[in-house]
Amino acid sequence: MAENRTFTMIKPDAVEAGNIGAITKMIENAGFKIVSMKYTRLTKQRAGQFYAVHRERPFYEDLCDYMSSGPIVAMILEKNNAVADFRTLIGATNPAEAAEGTIRKLFATSIEANAVHGSDSDDNAKIEGSFFFSDLEQY
Repeated sequence: MAENRTFTMIKPDAVEAGNIGAITKMIENAGFKIVSMKYTRLTKQRAGQFYAVHRERPFYEDLCDYMSSGPIVAMILEKNNAVADFRTLIGATNPAEAAEGTIRKLFATSIEANAVHGSDSDDNAKIEGSFFFSDLEQY
């Protein structure tokens, strides 16, 4: 995955609330091209693998429980400066601190149920995208 790609997933709270279409529309309206997309569900074990970097953090178990609580939508997005631009589009982790018009300001209900995940670096975008999509699925 080149530096013009990032990874996101719409989390269980936003899927449950019926916000897939509104969120993907915001992503596309911001100039991102969806190059891979998958509606799926993480088991607690797979959520633990995805969030292994947080294994020692006190919120790890709750995070794994939450992320395996319902379906998610995983996506690889493409745009120049993809990681930084997407982080701007989604807003702060805490929706109360997120800028107006960001995805989290509009769709998140708490720090934990913050609607979307967004990669924080080009390297993590590649790792995270490959966690959900095979090489054949990364167009």
